[in-house]
Amino acid sequence: MNGTARDPVSGAAGRPVPITPELCLAGRDLTEPRLSPDGSTVAFVARWGAESAIMLVPTGGGPERQLTLAPRPSGGRGMGGGCFDWMPDGSGVVYAARDGELWLHPLDGSEVRRLTDHGEGRSVEAPSVSPDGRWVAHVVDQAEVWRVPTARRVTDDPAVDDPGAERLDDAGADFCFDPFSDHDSVRWQAWDVPDMPWDAARTEIVRFGPDGRVVSRDVRTGRGAVQQPRTLRDGTPVDVRDDTGWLNVWLDDAPLVDEPLEHAGPSWGMGQRSYAESPDGSQLAFTRNERGFGRLCVLDRSTGAVESIARGVHGQLGWSGDHLVALRSGARTPTQIVTYRTQGDTGRGAGWTRRVLAVGPPHAWDHLDLPEPEPFVVHHHDVVVPARRYVAGRGRAICWVHGGPTDQWQVTFMPRISYWWSRGWDVVVPDPRGTTGHGRAHQQALHGGWGEIDVHDTAAVLRHVHASGWADPSHTVVMGGSSGGLTALGVLGRHPGLAAGGVVLYPVCDLAELAERSHRFEAHYTLSLVGPLDHTERYRDRSPLTYAHLIDVPLLVMHGEDDPVVPVEQSIRLAERVRSAGGDVELHLFEGEGHGFRDPQHRLDELDLVGRFLDRVVTGSA
Repeated sequence: MNGTARDPVSGAAGRPVPITPELCLAGRDLTEPRLSPDGSTVAFVARWGAESAIMLVPTGGGPERQLTLAPRPSGGRGMGGGCFDWMPDGSGVVYAARDGELWLHPLDGSEVRRLTDHGEGRSVEAPSVSPDGRWVAHVVDQAEVWRVPTARRVTDDPAVDDPGAERLDDAGADFCFDPFSDHDSVRWQAWDVPDMPWDAARTEIVRFGPDGRVVSRDVRTGRGAVQQPRTLRDGTPVDVRDDTGWLNVWLDDAPLVDEPLEHAGPSWGMGQRSYAESPDGSQLAFTRNERGFGRLCVLDRSTGAVESIARGVHGQLGWSGDHLVALRSGARTPTQIVTYRTQGDTGRGAGWTRRVLAVGPPHAWDHLDLPEPEPFVVHHHDVVVPARRYVAGRGRAICWVHGGPTDQWQVTFMPRISYWWSRGWDVVVPDPRGTTGHGRAHQQALHGGWGEIDVHDTAAVLRHVHASGWADPSHTVVMGGSSGGLTALGVLGRHPGLAAGGVVLYPVCDLAELAERSHRFEAHYTLSLVGPLDHTERYRDRSPLTYAHLIDVPLLVMHGEDDPVVPVEQSIRLAERVRSAGGDVELHLFEGEGHGFRDPQHRLDELDLVGRFLDRVVTGSA
């Protein structure tokens, strides 16, 4: 089965066009569109292969121009950001580079200046320039908040004036994210282990006197998660909190819209921007997550009325002049940077027009008739498990479990899903407990139950697939990466008979070792998801290495040799134990890869290996 080509003018269905592996990998990643202060230009980060650059494009449309050359910017991914900020007069941008330092890049072609000297091996993120342009706050190593003057020039010449840098946090938090610079203060998100930011976080604030010195410190807390702390133009504190059980935008101590829908995703990285204030302060734009589907909305602060602007998953919102900018994506919408322009003075009741300024994936995707998934829910043991099905209708299914596990695959442009769908596979995406997007209770329900609860929920979704007649077990494969790999392995080992085989990428196989060796951000993750480390029996029982001998269907395992999150030795030992029990396992290690594959050839190899595996284990899959 292939995608269906559409006439680019009439939209009529045309000849079948195959979705090739090369098409899935081609194009570029886009993130972090940010409007210039006067609203005339959008700067954004583009990544392709090993390259990255900050690009410029006029809001009225026109040719893109590359701004940065070297050093290369260290951009985020997807709806994340934390790479750069505009100077308030629009004269340039301050950006975090791959060398771990901050740089000021003027737009007039003059010298690019390094602003920081934090040292080799350290990492700078999330610059936020003060409204007067005199200094820039930023995060170092996800743990420290600093500010430096934008006039600074880092050099080895002792004769050059160096006003230096100042640390703003008091070293009392384990993690610091997303500083926001106001006229007389800086505020940021902070939290302490063993919590993750979606468990419990706070806003820390430092305020400055007329001489620029710190005069006070303050802390604002909610009942759970707090993220994206800022102030509006009138000084009102604004952030995103889940005090009411749903991650909503809050103004001061009340939700902007108190509704059972999420307005942001989990804080896996810096620079999320899921809301934006209009220039006159009368409106706020915000995003909605509706069972994995997205929507962009605007609220009128004077009336409380909410207007739906557009469907699709939106992020990286910004508002300047009469332009609202966003990163937009959907099942049928290749990732794009768009502006929405009001047709009246304020936009209230006047309608909005959308302009596409840049697109990441290749042009060929625009003419493929891709599916939107169909949402459904599964009930088991008084639990409701949401899921989505990309329908191919050929009687075979891939159940694909997202990673995290505190995360969600929203309905965004996902070429790998489209690739397998185009080859006749239903792709079923479950949202087991622990998944975000369905409220705090669903997300927190995995605490203490990772490796068990998520496995049971996914098994229930598979039984629903079979009972609905979409596929039988002999034509079903379960797949997952990272924590999704742990869940997939749990289904194969603890719920036999539900799948003909499994595909896992860099899977968690030993929970105790993960707690000891994983990178800093997730080093304490298991303490909440599994329990205290002295619960050795629980860690052992839920680790796939313990029940590897029970996996009695073919298994494909892929892992990067340099994975800093899940040690590659876990997959090696898993394969050894499956083989020693007489099982059928393929193990493929990728040199130079970390947690996820970046090299284009390795990504092609992944698709090829999975295709060959599916052809082998599922009769009639070719």
